Amino acid sequence: MPHYIDPHIHMVSRTTDDYHRMALAGCVAISEPAFWAGFDRGSARAFHDYFRQLTEYEPKRAALFGIRHYSWLCINAKEADNVSLSREVISLIPEFMSQPNVLGVGEIGLNKNTANEATIFQEHLDLAAKTDELVLIHTPHLEDKFKGTRMIIDMLKNDTRVKPHRVCVDHVEEHTIRLALDGGFWCGMTLYPLTKCTPQRACDMLEAFGTERVLANSAGDWGKSDPMAVPELIQEMRRRGHPEETIRTVVYDNPLAFWRQSRNWKEPAGLPTLA
Repeated sequence: MPHYIDPHIHMVSRTTDDYHRMALAGCVAISEPAFWAGFDRGSARAFHDYFRQLTEYEPKRAALFGIRHYSWLCINAKEADNVSLSREVISLIPEFMSQPNVLGVGEIGLNKNTANEATIFQEHLDLAAKTDELVLIHTPHLEDKFKGTRMIIDMLKNDTRVKPHRVCVDHVEEHTIRLALDGGFWCGMTLYPLTKCTPQRACDMLEAFGTERVLANSAGDWGKSDPMAVPELIQEMRRRGHPEETIRTVVYDNPLAFWRQSRNWKEPAGLPTLA
């Protein structure tokens, strides 16, 4: 099994056994976007503690298994309809942005495509623009995905400060990947069994749209999800006869190339180098 990176997984919701299995499968690094805790948090203080967990504690837990842990900070779209709370949380983020494992702002986006969510999305973009942070985007689920993705890309394009090559539009599917690629953005294919796509569908998309600016991730979290989903994609690509170089591009080289744009990035000793 080659080395791989999972650029979107929520390890605070996973056990140490998951870290162990991922390490055995070849995982050398992950990034963990800020997300929903399984319930709506009632205060900004709860987010402050969560940001400490992402920047202080979780990297140490990952390191026990030889995995490098990076993170993204925001208030997620599912809680962003509460504008007053969201603004309190956004005001906390600059305190943590200099932490060495923070890659940027994310995962921001839309959940139900509401006006409040759009307002908070744009305020996150403003924060990211002020210090030229990378941005990781969450696109909505199921029937709201195309509409929400189009709304998000329109907002990105309307902000002249946004540099598309520094933005990853995640959770793309067959009907939204072209929107993101044509806009010059990076794309994340999420291998999530119910509301995203399977390894087989992801492989179909790679064959249809190519590997340039495309990442693969598990988005493993509290729900029905699989932290071993990226190795499952590797196996599917091998089954279809894709060269090892192509596989490595998707599961290792591309996420690393995107991360290297972060202003916090320092090339870590011991991380396998690009081919």
